[in-house]
Amino acid sequence: MTSPDTPDAPHLAALRPRLPSPVREVVDGRFECHGVRLVLKRDDLIHPELIGNKWRKLAPSLAAAAGRTVVTFGGAYSNHLRATAAAGRLLGVPTVGVVRGEELAGRPLNPSLTRCTADGMRLHFVDRATYRRKCEPRTLAAILRAADAEQAYVVPEGGSNAEAVRGCRALGTELHGRADVVAVACGTGGTLAGLAAGLAPGQRALGVPVLKGGFLAADIRALQQHAFGGPRGTWSLDDRFHLGGYARVPDELGAFAADFEHRHGLPVERLYVAKLLYGLVTLAGEGAFPRGTTVAAVITGRPFP
Repeated sequence: MTSPDTPDAPHLAALRPRLPSPVREVVDGRFECHGVRLVLKRDDLIHPELIGNKWRKLAPSLAAAAGRTVVTFGGAYSNHLRATAAAGRLLGVPTVGVVRGEELAGRPLNPSLTRCTADGMRLHFVDRATYRRKCEPRTLAAILRAADAEQAYVVPEGGSNAEAVRGCRALGTELHGRADVVAVACGTGGTLAGLAAGLAPGQRALGVPVLKGGFLAADIRALQQHAFGGPRGTWSLDDRFHLGGYARVPDELGAFAADFEHRHGLPVERLYVAKLLYGLVTLAGEGAFPRGTTVAAVITGRPFP
């Protein structure tokens, strides 16, 4: 089964994604005492290897690639690289991962990059200055030449292109009538851009950025312009919950995630989902949600083994 916003691609349908993903209510006193109802949108259950927003964002791009080699970008611990490598193995599509940090070349690979290579992804390391300029046409062309991938289909870092944003619109439509506020952790902003576009009038999307910087709002507006020709839906960001930045998991966050797992039997991915849930508990305690509000937390991933 494919979502309405996923291109018709039998090879993708053969992977049997679980769509729409289930919605589960959880009873949590930290929300109940403020008259707020919490539900979890279990996108982590869509597919055992293409988890959550990785399916929604990658499936349209893989269909558009039409069997060509797929080149994409990420850091040494990128969940996006791992998901792309897994998709390539499952679909028989060659993949190349351009990894930030030339100094990593020749060193023993960390578990994330080891998994990428085990899934058949060819890694190409570039220095950090070049990586920052990867969207410039001349720099991108040079990277592709060096990686022997000049004819490849390029997917941006995090998978956030127009196809991905349109693919994530189905997440919003699946939540019509299920929540007043739909919250999601944000890296590159593509999931939030699509989610907001798919929600019904009267619903709003809330993004919790996991990176420092305050740059994401402009990126989301640009993604919606590229995907839909202009703004769509009602959305906002609360950038207080990055807890030090991407891949930073301070002890406070680790303890919070372990406690949430114990309360609700949900494996909590630390880099994105834990920060989302931490932010929602904080916001509920601040009275940010009026009594009677139903908040849906989108569980976009789960801990990698």
